Amino acid sequence: MSFPATRMRRLRRTKALRDLVRETDLAPQHLIQPLFVVAGEAVRESVESMPGIDRFSINEVVAEATELQAAGIGAVILFGVPSEKDELASGAYDDEGVVQMAVRALKEAHPDLTVITDVCLCEYTSHGHCGFVRDGEVDNDITLELLAKTAISHADAGADVVAPSDMMDGRIGAVRHQLDEEGHANTPIIAYSAKFASAFYGPFREAAESTPEFGDRRGYQMDPANAREALREAQLDVEEGADMVMVKPALPYLDVIQRFRAEFDLPIAAYQVSGEYSMLKAAAANGWIDDRAAALESLTAIRRAGADVILTYYAKEAAGWLS
Repeated sequence: MSFPATRMRRLRRTKALRDLVRETDLAPQHLIQPLFVVAGEAVRESVESMPGIDRFSINEVVAEATELQAAGIGAVILFGVPSEKDELASGAYDDEGVVQMAVRALKEAHPDLTVITDVCLCEYTSHGHCGFVRDGEVDNDITLELLAKTAISHADAGADVVAPSDMMDGRIGAVRHQLDEEGHANTPIIAYSAKFASAFYGPFREAAESTPEFGDRRGYQMDPANAREALREAQLDVEEGADMVMVKPALPYLDVIQRFRAEFDLPIAAYQVSGEYSMLKAAAANGWIDDRAAALESLTAIRRAGADVILTYYAKEAAGWLS
């Protein structure tokens, strides 16, 4: 029956009623905190374009992990910022590299913390691209060898999960094969399956010092206009052995997250990227929006679209709000 017998507001009258019928939940266990790790000791330096976000030396990242776990965050993803870079991205797969040392330190101090590592070369190459460059173009197949070496070095250090984010063709299969061959058959892979060539990565590139010296990444990251192609990318990653697939960025691609949820039974991750975070922080700093309300609304929207887990720079702060 229609109005007046049907009154949708009845179940919105009180907070208890609203909580009772809430369709989408958001909790700290759904959130993963990205962390930037730099060389040196006792380093904790702010990222100017990302208010509230710092870059940490290894001892400081261990201390930060203590605070994250106390807030209810159970997983982090590491991005390394090496002191030196070269054309072969040798710092990415150096057993004494900044991420490898950070993984060992974190697992020793916080064995229950899930440590995920971003597997990419852009932070380690002198030119800032995500792979080996030949004749001005990223060579896909040579890059696969370097990515597999990087993933192995992370797993050897104790990483719980590896997450290739480079968008090379065949990278999940290459990484899965090498992990299995070298005694890491139980190490899961989160595939950045739909990583779009987005305008929202700027603050991250400042933090990770990974801006390309020439050209852009549109030759390997996805065209923002394509959703069907994103499904093809994810399907290939699943066939190659991915344990979880990801959409990046999150809010501009809620439709893609929803399509992934409808298509795949495995867990779906979404990355609320640096530009999404910084926009909210900038608007809040100007008094135009309420930071807490806007952040939680955004994260809830990502969950509502179908994401099981969210990588977000708001993780620590949001966990405090949700507790």
